[in-house]
Amino acid sequence: MNMQISSVMAPPAPRSLAEMRLPMVMMRDILLKTIFRKNVDTVTEIARAICLPAPVTQELVDLARSQKLLEATGTLHAGAGSEMGFQLTDAGKARALDALNQSEYFGAMPVPLEVYSEQVRRQSIRNIQITRDQLTGAMGHLILPDELLDHLGPAVSAGRSILMYGPPGNGKSSISNGIRDALGDKIYIPRAIEYSGQVITVYDPIVHSAAEELVDDPNSLRRTSGRFDTRYVLCERPTVITGGELSLSMLDLVYNPTARTYQAPLQLKSTGGIFIVDDLGRQEEPPQALVNRWIVPLEEAKDILALQSGEKFEVPFDTLVIFSTNFHPNEIFDRAALRRIFFKIKIDGPCQEDFLKIFALVARKKKMPIDEATLIYLLKEKYPTINHEYANYQPVFLIDQMIAICEFEGIPYQMSPGLIDRAWANMFVREEDILH
Repeated sequence: MNMQISSVMAPPAPRSLAEMRLPMVMMRDILLKTIFRKNVDTVTEIARAICLPAPVTQELVDLARSQKLLEATGTLHAGAGSEMGFQLTDAGKARALDALNQSEYFGAMPVPLEVYSEQVRRQSIRNIQITRDQLTGAMGHLILPDELLDHLGPAVSAGRSILMYGPPGNGKSSISNGIRDALGDKIYIPRAIEYSGQVITVYDPIVHSAAEELVDDPNSLRRTSGRFDTRYVLCERPTVITGGELSLSMLDLVYNPTARTYQAPLQLKSTGGIFIVDDLGRQEEPPQALVNRWIVPLEEAKDILALQSGEKFEVPFDTLVIFSTNFHPNEIFDRAALRRIFFKIKIDGPCQEDFLKIFALVARKKKMPIDEATLIYLLKEKYPTINHEYANYQPVFLIDQMIAICEFEGIPYQMSPGLIDRAWANMFVREEDILH
């Protein structure tokens, strides 16, 4: 794991204000707003709050002092290595309030979009090479045919779009999660990025799982702050999973009119990771419209976003997109859309042999004793009624049903043809039971 972590080059910490490539007024205002909102007064505390090295923070403090917006308090903080304290002057407070009126954003200094784009290239999902062992390890809990891994492996390693299709209940979602687990390494996510003087927050604790020791331990933070730019958070490669709730508006910048800041859309938050569109075909928008929205990003590795002003700009698109659907691709896409999805992989139900393996695995896990006569009854009497169409969800469903019946009847866990009949009745609705 450590070898993989170090394989991603860390963003270097800026060494001077000139290296920041941000508007000077913006940096000064974020400094003033942060001091005002967080009540920090030493350079060390301010540096930690705005996520910049102390020498760069000192430069910024000196700039604000020269403009009579900050002043030294004249008191040394014994606990902070006898550091000088600073406070806002009346002019500084007025400027901080004025700046907060324009944008509520304070705290971590944003990373300019072009600087972030350089980091995206350094940690691209397309740089990942996944081995068969890694993929098998991550999918170890699933019984999958070898030829499926033959298709999946190159698709994941290419970092290109994947469409998984096939009948429901065969683990398309579990396979997507397994791909995510196989990635394994860590990348750097910016807390916020800047474009045209606007702040766009990217780091989202719901989407990004931070490497705790580098974020939460202040001593560790001091040790590592010189090694990489702490405007970034070291995280697992992100995974965004959306289903029937996905709408086109979720792929646009989200503007907060109160705070006057933007939040990155889902696909930007998933940069360097995976974006899973589960249950394609169940969204309000037709699948064709959703895929059309992805065409430019998928083909050109860049996305187009728009600010409130209507100004459009490019952001890097470096995401492995996995579409998963229960529909046949020809039913929901035209040929042009299908051509743009790089890998198309059919996820079928298991063969009888794999079905039995899954059944035995689930029974063992749930402490349900296997009864051979009952299994023969299931295969010979029940499955012919549905043309021997096996699905990965069925063993779990049938065993859970039998467990529920045993618990209700107050008998030890067991399987029998009678219990199979009762469980089977809950798995399917008979045609004559459908209300007209």
